[in-house]
This record gives sequence, structure tokens and C-alpha cells, in this order.
Amino acid sequence: MNLVAEEKNGVLLITFRENRLDAASAIQFKDRMRELTQTAPDRVVLDMSLVSFLDSSGLGAIVAVLKKIKQGTSMELADLTPTVQKVFHLTRMDTIFKIHPNTEVALNQNHVL
Repeated sequence: MNLVAEEKNGVLLITFRENRLDAASAIQFKDRMRELTQTAPDRVVLDMSLVSFLDSSGLGAIVAVLKKIKQGTSMELADLTPTVQKVFHLTRMDTIFKIHPNTEVALNQNHVL
């Protein structure tokens, strides 16, 4: 699972460096995200700019990470491709997650609960 994490402006930016998040990678994604977010600051932004395919297992994995993240920490998404954006819209998960047009906007925006 190729996830790269770095802290910027008090935000943990995690870049998903694969083009698919599906049944084959969902468990590894959840496990790695759990490791990376254990000591995360108040905001975690997941950069999904390289993800061109997301199935229900991948979506479920993202939701599972949100549920397991420490209380008081927000998990936000950035730079969704049109296909992935459509999945979030059709499943109404775009009402659950704060979605930023890109990581620059996400990192420079003040967090509001």
C-alpha cells in the first residue's frame, strides 16, 4: 500500500499513490491508514488525486477509517478525480466528508467543526 504521510501547517497530509482503491487493496489501506493516523493532529487530509477507480469496498474502507480515527480529529478528502467524485456524490458520502478541490486549498483552510 503506497501511502505517503507528511505534516504541513498542522495538518497530516496523506497522499494515496495508487490508481485504484478496491476490494483487493481495501484491507491494506485501512491497516496503513490506522497506523498513520494514530498520532495525527486534529486534521487529516487524504489526497486522492491519483485514484481513478473506487469501488464499494474502497469506499467502505475510507468510511471505516473515518469511524476509527481518534475522536476530535477530522478526516477530509482532496483532489478527487471526476470518477471518484461521482461515487461520493451518488452514495451521498459527499455530505459526510469535507471535500476540497485540491490539497493546497485543504492545507490553507481553517478547520471548522
